[in-house]
Amino acid sequence: MRSEPNLYLMVPHDFDDSDADSQVHPMARKLFFGSAVAEPFEEAAKWVAAHDVRVIDTSWEIAPAGEEFSYVLSLYFSFEDDGIEEAED
Repeated sequence: MRSEPNLYLMVPHDFDDSDADSQVHPMARKLFFGSAVAEPFEEAAKWVAAHDVRVIDTSWEIAPAGEEFSYVLSLYFSFEDDGIEEAED
């Protein structure tokens, strides 16, 4: 998987995630907006079908009245990396 040196996760200097069973794993989030309830789900389904990602979780938010897009779907995912060789340091 490609490494991006300018992207990193900030953690406290005394943070310890050395326990193999509960290590911290990075994930990404993509937002899908809609003015009708079904729109964010439709867009998310198209996006997931077009990309090689593993969906980890979702969250749903209804924006305050008067917002242009009343419904927001957050999709948490990681990239599939089966068969991708990691770059050597």
